[in-house]
Amino acid sequence: MTDKYESPLSSRYASDFMLRLFSADRKFETWRKLWVALAEAEKALGLPITDGQISEMREHLTDIDYAAVREREKLVRHDVMAHVYAYGLKAPSAAGIIHLGATSCFVTDNADLIIYKEGLSYLRGELLKVISNLCAFAEKYKALPTLGYTHYQPAQLVTVGKRACLWAQDFASDLRELDFALSEIRFLGSRGTTGTEASFLDLFEGDEGKIDEMNRLIAESFGFGELFDVSGQTYPRKTDARILNALSSVAQSCYRMANDIRLLQHDRQIEEPFEKNQIGSSAMAYKRNPMRSERICSLARYLIADAQNAHQTAAVQWLERTLDDSANRRISMPEAFLCADAILRLAQNVTDGLCVNEKIIERAVREYLPFIATENLLMEAVKRGGDRQALHEVIRKCSMEATAKMKQGENCDLLERLSNEPSFGLKKDEMEALLDPALYIGRCPSQVEKFVAKIKPLLKDAPKESAEIDL
Repeated sequence: MTDKYESPLSSRYASDFMLRLFSADRKFETWRKLWVALAEAEKALGLPITDGQISEMREHLTDIDYAAVREREKLVRHDVMAHVYAYGLKAPSAAGIIHLGATSCFVTDNADLIIYKEGLSYLRGELLKVISNLCAFAEKYKALPTLGYTHYQPAQLVTVGKRACLWAQDFASDLRELDFALSEIRFLGSRGTTGTEASFLDLFEGDEGKIDEMNRLIAESFGFGELFDVSGQTYPRKTDARILNALSSVAQSCYRMANDIRLLQHDRQIEEPFEKNQIGSSAMAYKRNPMRSERICSLARYLIADAQNAHQTAAVQWLERTLDDSANRRISMPEAFLCADAILRLAQNVTDGLCVNEKIIERAVREYLPFIATENLLMEAVKRGGDRQALHEVIRKCSMEATAKMKQGENCDLLERLSNEPSFGLKKDEMEALLDPALYIGRCPSQVEKFVAKIKPLLKDAPKESAEIDL
């Protein structure tokens, strides 16, 4: 359909899995499954519900008459009751017991919790694949010296692999946060209009044990071991805030990594994948733009901002229930999952195909290595009898002069300048012998090895293949 607006997250970016998970079919089929589970639990605990009614309900879990729902909702202005009505048309023998004792949030909130839990579990696997890709990359380049940057100015050397560990460590932190969000998801159950379970106290003639058992049975049938201890009509909206905090955290890490790649691609040191027939610019045919990394940053900004919806919604809930959360959550929660999915798919694609231009990296290292080596040169000159403070001033003066020449497009002549200083006491060839980049990367290789060894046990559940990006 091209004559109506469609979210780009649906049409361009999110996976088929996530689109199906947040589809109308999945949502309303889950509602029907919840009504079946409620009826089964009520029957098991003695309410007059028959196997035939439950069987008929089960036979019509998926054949939702959306036209009937729309017509009924126009009349009654209530989406849940419209679906109760449409379900009753399909399962007439059970029409009188569907939704028995429940309020709307029994299906709306529990279905959301079921879907969010499945969505987080799926995103966990996608995140693991990004971490796995980065660990493999870090191991491969653990000892390749590269120019480090502080304030985006040349600093001491690091290695390409060590830098990847900085990204992977952020993602490992996100994994822990996501796991916490998953562990904190509870089931709402059927708690009534204000969370008092008063309707069920009446149905079960005051037997509170049966109410607890009913909720336990329903939760268990959807894979939940715990319920919220207390609730109003809805589950606590802090849960949504916690979930979107975790997704926002993933977006922040993806943004940081992608932005670093964009900076490195500017210098042609590291580049994201670029396909054989890919066009970088409609006007400048030579361009090789970091479009995937730019897209990651663009989507990540949206997700980081979107997370604020859940924070504000959680903050303004009134007493036992208010409805100003509903319209916001219908947009902000699914879009957050779709956006996180899109970002992680891109991050998988980028980290699985990073191109390391070793010769360019080596050239940048060689250009700045004389400056980086000055601390070691200073120590060597002191060992030969020089005054540390006086030598420091010699290095400072010669460095500023050499930098000034470089800014005019000339080559670095720092070593030559130092060798012409009698007080420095080192010849140019002696200084060049100290310009092995491997001498200036510190513990980078062993840091990579230790980090990857610690992370690898977490990666056993990572998908085998990275996502393919169509657009």
